[in-house]
Amino acid sequence: MQDEAALGTVTELWRYPASSLAGERLDAILVGSESIDGDRMFGLVDASDNEIARPDREAKWHKVPRIRTRLSAAGELEIAVPDGDWLAAPGAECDHAVSAYLGFQASIRPFRSENAVPDYSGPLTAERYRKAPVHLLTTASLARLKALHPEGSADPRRFRPNIVVDMAAIEGSFPETEWIGRKLAIGDLLLTISEPCRRCGFTIIAQDGFDNDPGILRNLVRHNAHNLGVYCTVDRPARIEVGDTMSFL
Repeated sequence: MQDEAALGTVTELWRYPASSLAGERLDAILVGSESIDGDRMFGLVDASDNEIARPDREAKWHKVPRIRTRLSAAGELEIAVPDGDWLAAPGAECDHAVSAYLGFQASIRPFRSENAVPDYSGPLTAERYRKAPVHLLTTASLARLKALHPEGSADPRRFRPNIVVDMAAIEGSFPETEWIGRKLAIGDLLLTISEPCRRCGFTIIAQDGFDNDPGILRNLVRHNAHNLGVYCTVDRPARIEVGDTMSFL
């Protein structure tokens, strides 16, 4: 039975059609048992050695989070480098634009053949990781990080959540990190919080609107064992919208 008191309200929903590239902010998402519809279907690789993008580890990839992504009405990937037009992907024109922007030969490739456009016959690439279908983050945890690091920008985009829930700050606490094993309801969606989200160097990297900031990760290492936000498994799939409330079961 769902508790009467709501913990908070969904204020942002995101999917990331291509891993490491900028996400797509939406008013609603369809959460399946294994993944969010349209989430993490493509990767960006160095065409010389087929190495997948690793912005957390190599400086040559640090510009990648500024490349925008979206899915068309037909569910096909489109990308845009800064100051560039939207281009269909995967494809030669798109790869040329990305390569020119990064300064080396790079290529957008699907993780699975069914993700690509119907006439795509190029190579696939392997997913680097997929911890769980849903990554959830609360504004209370962002407020705690801001309190620890007031000169920094605790922007949700640093952390690539799927669901951002607005809830009251709790002094001295990253609250969802303490909820491992608990069950949540968000609208009709039922989730189990499976593990904390351990943070890496990606959180440091500059994106549109905020600068490179090692203090972000340094404070998470010191005060929350590298973690911010949580991964969730899906007990009952559903479509959720901005404005839905979140409660414990």
